[in-house]
Amino acid sequence: MGAFGLLLTACSSSVNLDAAPDAANPNCAKAMIAMPDELAGFKQRETTAQGTSAWGDPTAIVVKCGVSIEQPVTDVCAEVNGVDWIIKPTEDADSQGVSPEQSATGTWTATTFGRTPAIQVTFNADQVPSSTLLSGINSAVQQIDQSQQCLNMDDTQA
Repeated sequence: MGAFGLLLTACSSSVNLDAAPDAANPNCAKAMIAMPDELAGFKQRETTAQGTSAWGDPTAIVVKCGVSIEQPVTDVCAEVNGVDWIIKPTEDADSQGVSPEQSATGTWTATTFGRTPAIQVTFNADQVPSSTLLSGINSAVQQIDQSQQCLNMDDTQA
């Protein structure tokens, strides 16, 4: 049975991704090593680029470390278990590595806020609840220290 499991793993193709600009940052290596083997019920797959990971076949979740966020940020920011995330619909899911079958509707991007480099997660919200997904990679993301926090309107009026 062990050889059969090994054979099935070998049949899954690698996910072809482009690395983010700062993927070689040592902080990315710490975070990527800590990513889970299974996420939101999907098994992790091999990828072709440094600082990336993917889950599902076809791909339902893609993680890229080494991205940056232009500030000021006007998109919605949410805190999930101590990690701040900028969460918004994805304009071009195919370019993010999510398969076209998965990206017909409901593809979103969540990017860490206040961590350098940032980690970007692209996922199909119709198949993967964002709270489950973001909680599932929480410990990996926290390998990169937080230097800023999201502010809400009440914070800016003080």
